[in-house]
Amino acid sequence: MSQESGYDLIGDIHGHAEQLIALLKKLGYSKGETGFQHAQRKVIFVGDFIDRGEHLRQHRQLLEIVMTMVENGHALAVMGNHEFNALAFHTTHNGNPLRPHSQKNIDQHQAFLNEFADDDELKLQILDFFYQLPLWLDLGELRVIHACWDPSYIEGLSKYLTEDNLLTPETLIDASTKGSYAYAAIERLLKGFEIELPQGYTFTDKSGHERKETRIQWWNQNAKNLGEIVLPHGLDIGAAATMDLPPKIPFYNNEAPPCFIGHYWMKGTPKLLTDNVACLDYSVALGGSLVAYRWSGETVLSADNFVCSK
Repeated sequence: MSQESGYDLIGDIHGHAEQLIALLKKLGYSKGETGFQHAQRKVIFVGDFIDRGEHLRQHRQLLEIVMTMVENGHALAVMGNHEFNALAFHTTHNGNPLRPHSQKNIDQHQAFLNEFADDDELKLQILDFFYQLPLWLDLGELRVIHACWDPSYIEGLSKYLTEDNLLTPETLIDASTKGSYAYAAIERLLKGFEIELPQGYTFTDKSGHERKETRIQWWNQNAKNLGEIVLPHGLDIGAAATMDLPPKIPFYNNEAPPCFIGHYWMKGTPKLLTDNVACLDYSVALGGSLVAYRWSGETVLSADNFVCSK
């Protein structure tokens, strides 16, 4: 095992510092001179530290906790789509921001903007930290990625990254350009496997936006038709539910090491997706809990190892 007692993997936080502190204390971490730490264990964050929670003023507090833990070796972390989006939002290329400053994009990023509008130096330090977040971790005995473990895109994107799987400014530009390979890879790895629904079918997402694309459960090898594999669970897609599965879904091998993800806004009591895939995003920004999984070397995951902040 990589650690004496293992890793505590923590899901999407989205600015909720108080829940992170509560969860760390519940997991047995205490705050020392070099940040929150545990005598035998280490945290792995699955990304999406920022945005959402527009009524909160906790981003500074949250990022100080996370950055201090990572910088002092008490935690590892991977990049979420919101960290990628932030880098693109605050980076200009040929005179324009890589992520357009549309009202929709501003609204999604508003909680971050509220706290760093007047402190450019600190904002630059945070953006530099985001550049230090690998896009995935493969520790041999376990894997961590924000949204989708797709071996093909992981292998293909590696040539655009540093040796530690970090973005470069050049790759950020490429990955923000629709039609490029890097753009497709980032969309898959940080946002999930998506398909366009048949003509005439749409649904409204959690933010009230009408969607024509739906995410797919790439971990669900037992699905027989489209209705059994769409996300969110129970999504009504009418007669399209009986359609065949889309091609090239990167189904996760049930013999592969445990894989931990976030991103998918699950609800209710945490449960495993499969024996070796666990989602840790349980909608903290919509009133849910911040969720961790206490991994101690097991190859078959157990729902008994989930820990909730409340």
